Amino acid sequence: MKIITLNEEKKRDILTNLLKRNPGQYQEYENTVNEILQNVRENGDKAVFDYTEKFDHCKLDTVSVKVTEAEIREAYESYDPELIRIMKDAADNIIAYHEKQITNSWIETKEDGTILGQKVTPIDTVGVYVPGGKAAYPSSTLMCILPAKVAGVSRIVMTTPCNAEGKVQPCTLVSAHIAGVNEIYKIGGAQAIGALAFGTQTIPKVDKIVGPGNIFVALAKKAVFGFVSIDSVAGPSEILVIADESADPKYVAADLLSQAEHDQLASSILITTSEKLAKEADEQTRIMTAQLSRKEIIEASLDNYGYILIAKNMDEAVDAANAIASEHVEILTKNPFETMTKVRHAGAIFLGPYSSEPLGDYYAGPNHVLPTNGTAKFFSPLGVDAFIKRTSIISYSKEALLPVAEDIARFADAEGLTAHANSIRIRKQQEG
Repeated sequence: MKIITLNEEKKRDILTNLLKRNPGQYQEYENTVNEILQNVRENGDKAVFDYTEKFDHCKLDTVSVKVTEAEIREAYESYDPELIRIMKDAADNIIAYHEKQITNSWIETKEDGTILGQKVTPIDTVGVYVPGGKAAYPSSTLMCILPAKVAGVSRIVMTTPCNAEGKVQPCTLVSAHIAGVNEIYKIGGAQAIGALAFGTQTIPKVDKIVGPGNIFVALAKKAVFGFVSIDSVAGPSEILVIADESADPKYVAADLLSQAEHDQLASSILITTSEKLAKEADEQTRIMTAQLSRKEIIEASLDNYGYILIAKNMDEAVDAANAIASEHVEILTKNPFETMTKVRHAGAIFLGPYSSEPLGDYYAGPNHVLPTNGTAKFFSPLGVDAFIKRTSIISYSKEALLPVAEDIARFADAEGLTAHANSIRIRKQQEG
């Protein structure tokens, strides 16, 4: 990894380099994605089945595209019972955490007859995209579906790629069933996003699409935003560790590598006030990388987007962390809770030596679908709020309206909206 003494110029250079990972930088794929989406919009099932045959080498039809109950039973029978238990335990933790996020409707009344309030309603239909391909992510299945269930979404439709034999990975089906999905379709890629956004003869149109995916999925979600809502356009994974001399270099190195193994665009950054820790952690990353199964991916990730930054003091370290606004921020300092109070921008914060990032990925309960590429400055993790709508409630009595009617009408006049003003004044004239 590159060991750099932190200063403003270096910070700007690092931010510029990290932003190259933004999905919006890959315009060369946009034409392909737009063509796929347009074809799906115009030709529905035919386009989806054609793309599935082309990309996934599987010939589907209106019957075989949908996962059956028999396929789910087969997945349970073929999957490790102990892993099923672990998934169920993780699901319980995720549900318990997200239940605390529930927002309730409310009504406020005043003596003059004014009634104001907020009606909270779950989204009707949500589409969940779950990656397939080279790897399966049952943890993402749980993280995307369970908050929607807690929010009260009545119909959750999942799409995920199948193999050439038309089979979906058992762990994906088991986790989806545990989470309570309503329907599963064996399609992936931009064509799956198009099907969810526009609907086909077989696959229902949804109101919102959530879930991670490759660059084609990310760009497709970006393109259909407006036809449907989306959670975010996710970029590559990233971790930032803030540490002082008290941190264990082996823990630091292991945690940096836990994200570097995702893909070559993943970013792993250590910001420390200790030059000794910087050197020891760097050495440990080399030792551990040589022993890990995804060695080539890790090395490419660290070469391109891995940094060890040495700060003058903890305030400078935290300032740099806030500028980067990482998806995952670990704090390994003498007093991590004190340091945490100064961190303003992070998708998730992990405190202390026994709270490594995979705890959040799999088990603790908070959502692991997090803002990336600096978007933690204005986005939040996926949660119950992503699956609800808030509707305002307004009711004024005659006694409440008439004293303020002319004020409202004059406000409307000031904007040149005389019909708005008339809508108020006519009531005052009738009742005055």
